[in-house]
Amino acid sequence: MGYALSFLDKSPIDGDEPASHALQRTLALARKAEVLGFRRFWVAEHHNSPGLASSSPEVLIGFLLAHTKSIHIGSGGVMLQHYSAYKVAENFNLLSALAPGRVDLGVGKAPGGLPLSTRALQGAYDPARKPSFDAQLAELDGFLKHGGTEEIGADRLLAYPVPDVTPNRFLLGASTESARLAAGLGWGFVYAGHIHGDDTAISSAFSAYRDAGGTYALLAVAVVVADTDQAAESLKANDRRFRVEVENGQGVNVGSQEQAAEYARQAGATNYRIEERSPLVIRGGPARVRTELQRLHQRFGIDEFVIDCPVADAAHRLKAIEHLAPQGKAIAA
Repeated sequence: MGYALSFLDKSPIDGDEPASHALQRTLALARKAEVLGFRRFWVAEHHNSPGLASSSPEVLIGFLLAHTKSIHIGSGGVMLQHYSAYKVAENFNLLSALAPGRVDLGVGKAPGGLPLSTRALQGAYDPARKPSFDAQLAELDGFLKHGGTEEIGADRLLAYPVPDVTPNRFLLGASTESARLAAGLGWGFVYAGHIHGDDTAISSAFSAYRDAGGTYALLAVAVVVADTDQAAESLKANDRRFRVEVENGQGVNVGSQEQAAEYARQAGATNYRIEERSPLVIRGGPARVRTELQRLHQRFGIDEFVIDCPVADAAHRLKAIEHLAPQGKAIAA
């Protein structure tokens, strides 16, 4: 049995160019991915990041759906801790009503930014009443699956509109706890290998997912692909990841030591620890990349790969999609 390919884009802004240029490139990538047979095209959520235009995936998803025809469009992912589960359900039910069968809701636990933006996003919350992430996810799942066919009482809260097809649901994570949570809700599980690519951790997470009844496993990987192995090795890519743990706070993954130190500063932490992670990065020409994807597919039983291209150059990212889909087919038999 083969695997499918999907693509994750963060809408990077090149220097001082307008954000509109980055978003138009994201559209061009989505259209190219659709033509070449990619299953999904996902957009990320990042806050207070001047080099990225993807602060609101729901808005961008609606735009991409309107300008594509068949490819699944979704979030990779919505950072649920900041939001009302009810409002997220309304957003994605509406998107699904607009484009039946094509909408993916990927949810992540990370903040998608540093403490300054987190405080701005959660300023209206009473911390004592804020539910746990697990409780939020279960609530969101309930709002998405209500079906709308039951008789509705005066006090029954439902998330309208009711789409003909509910959005596909995925949990993004890199732990056995996230894997079990996804399986328990019947969601797909996306292991964030592009952030933490340790083989043992990947294996443990997918084993936990399947042991808990999970049925659809996706692996996010960073891919740097060029015409030849040598050309790929020479490309500069933002493929380093750092984990910062602060005392009595949420641990997060960031792209540099400087960002990790800034996270600790914004959090007001004097006691913190920074360690470099080992992301799963595949470098090489098309043949080498496909060989490694096949190895991972066989090693971990991956149903689908979500490709993150850490090279900012727009022309390279467009070419990367073409390299990954020989003869216009992004699905391996």
